[in-house]
Amino acid sequence: MRSVVGAAIVRGATVLAARRTSPAEAAGRWELPGGKVEPGESPEQALVREIGEELGCAIEVLRWLDGAAAIGTSHQLTVAVAALRDGEPEPLAREHDLLRWLSADRLDTVDWLGPDRPFLAELRTVLEGGVR
Repeated sequence: MRSVVGAAIVRGATVLAARRTSPAEAAGRWELPGGKVEPGESPEQALVREIGEELGCAIEVLRWLDGAAAIGTSHQLTVAVAALRDGEPEPLAREHDLLRWLSADRLDTVDWLGPDRPFLAELRTVLEGGVR
């Protein structure tokens, strides 16, 4: 299984959600931004790199959420809680066309991609209780 990492970038009591533009089956649905871990990278290094490339900002990984979710039969997603360290996120790459900051009570207002859904319950708790 190839590792994919996602960032639950938190600011105050909100998390950043990104709307996909591709592939066709994911277009218009929402995810926690991130990407594939490349050979020789740690998951944390990959996440920092991917967020810089996709959103033009720097993050710090604070901790990893529990569990992992399959993406098809060849990839596995893990998600980290992260904080912005520099810059303001904006969709620079072709992967996303819209960003939203969502509070815990607004997490269900977007159509999340399936692999991101298992992380929402713990993420809701993080948002309600503050980042630890």
